[in-house]
Amino acid sequence: MKLVIVSGMSGSGKSVALNVLEDLGYYCIDNLPLGLVNAFAQELSGEGYAQLGKFAIGIDARNVAGQLAQFPNILKSLQQMGLQCETYFLQAQSESLIRRFSETRRKHPLSDEQTPLKEALQHEYHLLEPIHDSADLLIDTTHTNVHQLRDIIVNRVEAKGARTMSILLLSFGFKHSIPSDADYIFDVRCLPNPHWVPELRAQTGQDAEVKSYLEQHQSVDDMYEHINQFLLRWLPDFIADNRSYMTIAIGCTGGQHRSVYMTERLANSLKQHHPQLMIRHRELS
Repeated sequence: MKLVIVSGMSGSGKSVALNVLEDLGYYCIDNLPLGLVNAFAQELSGEGYAQLGKFAIGIDARNVAGQLAQFPNILKSLQQMGLQCETYFLQAQSESLIRRFSETRRKHPLSDEQTPLKEALQHEYHLLEPIHDSADLLIDTTHTNVHQLRDIIVNRVEAKGARTMSILLLSFGFKHSIPSDADYIFDVRCLPNPHWVPELRAQTGQDAEVKSYLEQHQSVDDMYEHINQFLLRWLPDFIADNRSYMTIAIGCTGGQHRSVYMTERLANSLKQHHPQLMIRHRELS
């Protein structure tokens, strides 16, 4: 039987992730106390639940702190029961979480009259750190909307079922922050910048004029060849090591031209060998 544990920061999208898993046929329980997880796992072995096969539980910071600290041991005991466990941890930058709470007017579960929101978020992360450190998949939703988060979860589940590796190629702009959930980050800021060509400034790396401009420079071809050959060489080794998800981020200054172009070009090559590949242009969405 499969058990997905969904945890993370309040406001980062845990409820969305659980809803997606439920749509994919998982039996989901939200806010399950960690002290009841082992009992829940034993219950799953009964005839009534065994036929379902796929389960997901949400764990948040409203648990007893001592139990959260014991999460690695609890996870180990679940695996010893024969459950195929996988842990997803969702997070976002503090500024983004604060803005979301402000927009929705929701109250953070750990904030009160003596604890402002920013301190509550810091305390929450400290409490959840044992789960963060044990997670199989870290998802940063700072720049991710509901539909993109759904695609990430669906792609992850489908890749796991197919026993292959799902690859996300992500373009981004360094001036808008580095994606914290990336496994590899390639910096293409040294390449010629179409931003300084007035007629190209408003376009993106998906436009023919920008592509034509970049392809006139040998350094662009050299960068593409080196990154492409590196990924073609090493991605099969990660697959052989039973990795099922990888995020490869390509960054330029603003995330509009060079990184978008390079991401699209690499995707055209990698898709021939890795069909479970998604493209996302963070600053264009």
